[in-house]
Amino acid sequence: MGGMSVEREVSIKSGEAISSSLDRLGYQQKSIDVDTDIALTLRREEIEVAFIALHGRYGEDGTIQGLLDVMQIPYTGSGVLASAMGMDKVTSHQIFLAQGLSVPPYLVLSEAEHSSFEPDCLPFSFPVVVKPASEGSSVGVTIVPEPKGLEAALKEAFRHGSRILIEKFISGKEVHVGILEGRALGAIEIRPKTKFYDYTAKYVAGMSEHLYPAPLPSHLYEKVMEWGVRAHRALGCKGYSRVDFLIDDEKKLYLLELNTLPGMTETSLMPEMARGVGIDFDTLVEKILATASAGNVDTGSV
Repeated sequence: MGGMSVEREVSIKSGEAISSSLDRLGYQQKSIDVDTDIALTLRREEIEVAFIALHGRYGEDGTIQGLLDVMQIPYTGSGVLASAMGMDKVTSHQIFLAQGLSVPPYLVLSEAEHSSFEPDCLPFSFPVVVKPASEGSSVGVTIVPEPKGLEAALKEAFRHGSRILIEKFISGKEVHVGILEGRALGAIEIRPKTKFYDYTAKYVAGMSEHLYPAPLPSHLYEKVMEWGVRAHRALGCKGYSRVDFLIDDEKKLYLLELNTLPGMTETSLMPEMARGVGIDFDTLVEKILATASAGNVDTGSV
């Protein structure tokens, strides 16, 4: 847990919650704050299984998974390739589109192209959403209502990586689907009290309203559940994930991203969805732990 990404604080909260659960369940466990000496620490502590509670770079992007594979230590969550693709929104968007899963219209911009970029180059109208290609927890994300605000948003996003996405802003419901052991737990609607489901709305208690199950027509509820499983499988994910959607006023579904290591804090959506189907936090933790291995993908059905 912890680690070296901008999501370190949230990771520590997830890790502490999981650590407490493992204690209650009777497992011998040790909390490890990941740094550049992580390989030495894992060997010194004689870790048999790694329960990954990292978020963001160096933890959710396939790097720690690659190290654990080399060290032959089983771990929770997805493998190297699925983790890397899930973290990279450009790659995951391309895969989702190839699988017939709609994503918001978007444009990819590199840092080298930044100086010559003009708002008139956009293939869609304002407002737009600017986001780093490889960050989570809404870090570096800005909603830009008109062209004059675009440059500041681009500079903010480029602080977090050399590639960014500019997406057409979709007004509608924010719905998230939890996947556990290859099956959809359910869909939850989020109504943030901020402008959108940003870092504050995600991690500060009381800053968003959660509606579970999401109040959707039955056919749309089933569709969003199905798409969640399809997205999980499209990237070859394992164990568990959370898939984020927008549903516009015309009931059209857009897939935003897939989180291969969703949060496990007191305000996190994955534990909340699990509770909704009768799986308490400790049971959820033990189910995730039971999926720990190296490199396999889910084969469960909807």
